Amino acid sequence: MVSSSIPTVDLSPFFNEEGDEHGKKEAIENITKACSEHGFFNIMNHGIPTDLMNKALQLSKTFFQYPPEEKLKLSPAPGDCQIPVGYNIQPDHSVDKNEYFLVFQPGSSMNVYPENLPELRSVIEDLYSRFLGIGSLLESIINDCLGLPQNFLKEYNNERAWDFMAAFRYFPATEKEANGITEHEDGNCITFVFQDEVGGLEVRKDGEWIPVVPVEGHIVVNVADFIQVLSNKKFKSATHRVVRTKGRSRYSYGFFYNLHWDKWVEPLPQFTTEIGEPPKYKRFLVKEYQKMRMRNKLDPPARPEDEIGITYYAIDT
Repeated sequence: MVSSSIPTVDLSPFFNEEGDEHGKKEAIENITKACSEHGFFNIMNHGIPTDLMNKALQLSKTFFQYPPEEKLKLSPAPGDCQIPVGYNIQPDHSVDKNEYFLVFQPGSSMNVYPENLPELRSVIEDLYSRFLGIGSLLESIINDCLGLPQNFLKEYNNERAWDFMAAFRYFPATEKEANGITEHEDGNCITFVFQDEVGGLEVRKDGEWIPVVPVEGHIVVNVADFIQVLSNKKFKSATHRVVRTKGRSRYSYGFFYNLHWDKWVEPLPQFTTEIGEPPKYKRFLVKEYQKMRMRNKLDPPARPEDEIGITYYAIDT
């Protein structure tokens, strides 16, 4: 019987000035188990104010309710950036039914914000900086979960210029279509998501779909493709999807803790040669993988199963 929910981990021991080694140890054990079995878990007491997250959701809702011509003014110019910063909507022929506003390095000249919603920029920049801190903390915890030398992942992944965040809106389901985004795995290191009360996020485990029920103040975390490859599949980049609800739009934010696009990725020797295990993935360049994933999104194949994912680099054993 598959559990009907994903695990929840309390991060308060990592913010306790007096130190709580027992609490840290318990959290590390729970995250290790979650990354091995689910690839997904909730975090609570993570240091990001619930009021800030709710404010961000409300402002994104206001923005997405603008007329299409207003939102399209913030669309990325063709060829401006490898990551399409600004307002985006899925192509008409896509099976996805959502729109999103993508932020890449707040303060960068490549970002655009709606002039008639100035508060959105300040809230997003505050939220973004806090997610950088949570990303660094979870990276350190995952480093310990994997038994790697202290600060190994931090030194390997010391470039924060390729992280990004997006506000999403999923349209209400129709009579014929409830799919919000097709099942997929994330092509980065660690993803953080918080969603409104509508929910719809689901993760697959042992062939079954588990709803990730929204809890106010909780943030959903999942390890993504690069962690799966580095750990030689010790940790899972879990398959997930969004199912839309009839009569209601779904609003959420995702923060994507990433790697520099010029980085090479392959299974670490700690999980291959040092323990006598063959590598499960070929060595690859982040930018090449990201370009293939971007093509999936901008020009989706006719069949979802033809989308390129991390299995493209898998080694048959």
